[in-house]
Amino acid sequence: MKFHLFSCFFCWIIFQNTSSAQLGCTDVLAKNYNQNAVENDGNCCYKRLKIKKFTSVVLSDMLNETSSLVEWENHLYTHNDDTDLHLYQLDKKGAITKSIKLNGIKNNDWEELTQDETHFYLGDFGNNASGNRSDLTIFKIAKNSLFDNPKIETISFSYPEQTDFSKQKSNITNFDCEAFIATENELILFTKQWKNNQSAVYRLPKTAGKYSAEYITTLKVNGLITGATFVEGKNLIALCGHTKKLNPFMYLIYDLKNVNFENINQRKIKLKLPFHQIEAISSTNGIDFYISNERFSRKIIGTVLQQLHHFSLEFMSR
Repeated sequence: MKFHLFSCFFCWIIFQNTSSAQLGCTDVLAKNYNQNAVENDGNCCYKRLKIKKFTSVVLSDMLNETSSLVEWENHLYTHNDDTDLHLYQLDKKGAITKSIKLNGIKNNDWEELTQDETHFYLGDFGNNASGNRSDLTIFKIAKNSLFDNPKIETISFSYPEQTDFSKQKSNITNFDCEAFIATENELILFTKQWKNNQSAVYRLPKTAGKYSAEYITTLKVNGLITGATFVEGKNLIALCGHTKKLNPFMYLIYDLKNVNFENINQRKIKLKLPFHQIEAISSTNGIDFYISNERFSRKIIGTVLQQLHHFSLEFMSR
């Protein structure tokens, strides 16, 4: 009898461990969705998709190098990447409603703005010109001081893998960055690898200080990542970027539990905005998205003006 009870208990334990650990694609939108899977294995496959419908407006000439987007209290915030010291508040139609000067800091190459409940984080970490910056910086700006006298702290960092700081030709470094997000406990950076055409992911503390960024993983995005937004309630990170031929895309990271990049779902979606140098992305619900592009001019294709675009992924909602 004791042996029988022990055997039953042993089988029950094996069954529980086996069923709870059953891996597979848990995304109902994927081609290989497995309804019996309990835990996602990160191998979901998707049909090719291109977003074609946008609502677009031309931005002010004061924003011809717009490089970020953050939505806060029903407004959008952006900045230029190396031309002035202002944050610009926009309404949802792209009109500038406020200009906020950030005194006491420099703009070497501002590339991204992100936020948590209490602060904006402004990334002065663009590094494509010669690939040898040793002054990579994130400015931490208290939201409750933004419209008066902005209180700004400094987070300095370096990449532990970068040991060569000799001057390089432009647009060949793997240690450029234009995208990051703020989670409850840390900052997550997504690099723009000009040479490898991938994105290395790093983490940093959110407190002022000097740090060596901690490497997490590398995403095989097959493109240049230029912006990021985090929808915490949906465990979703949306990245934006473009190819070297200026074909823009968004790159979705699903099932990001506890900001753990193991077994995440990844989906790349093309954006039908050819020759648009998309620089920023923002969403608060994971369905409605804003993206922006900076002014771009070439003899062969002419001039693409700086614009704000809105589109929806409602048809993909689960």
